[in-house]
Amino acid sequence: MSATPIHRAPDTPAARQALALAGVFQAASLVDELARTGQVDTRAWETLINATVDTNPESFEAIYGGHPNNLRRGLDTLEALVGRKQANPVVLRYGFSLLLLMNKLRTDRQMMDVLGQKLTHVQGQAEHFGTTHENVIASLGETYQETISTFKTRIVVQGDPSLLQTRMMPERVRACLMAGIRFALLWHQQGGRRWKLVFQRKALRQALDNFS
Repeated sequence: MSATPIHRAPDTPAARQALALAGVFQAASLVDELARTGQVDTRAWETLINATVDTNPESFEAIYGGHPNNLRRGLDTLEALVGRKQANPVVLRYGFSLLLLMNKLRTDRQMMDVLGQKLTHVQGQAEHFGTTHENVIASLGETYQETISTFKTRIVVQGDPSLLQTRMMPERVRACLMAGIRFALLWHQQGGRRWKLVFQRKALRQALDNFS
């Protein structure tokens, strides 16, 4: 995927929050898909992993590869969240759990520092092997396990037990969750707050209209 932006995001707080939140729910959706089928949409997967590995993007748009359709899975989930389509309750649970974990993480300065160090190491691996190489995915999964997974609040992934035990599947699931945390932090940095999802739903719906 190209890191060069090809589609300027609307320069409004609501639009940027919508795109960041779409990344959270795209991660949640892919976790559910991996756990149930063992497969994921390649474009959606690469968008999440690239965003997590690139800790210093050249622009906001570069985070998700330059076009909102790279976050289409997450945008569709947000459409459901604001009431336009039927929502998958498991995906919504994963998404809101990621937001909760992000809030715990951002108030833990020591863990934030450790996370930053580990992601710098992962970035070096990605430059050598390629962003979606299994060594990189394994390191992202390990990073999640050694940081976010140590909180008392954890995400329990539902799915096919035989699939969840196959080679690289735990790492892929944790890498997706790590991507969800990355986008959750981005959402908070752009002014996103849980209460806004309740009291500013109209602004979120209007922002989503820009990406239909």
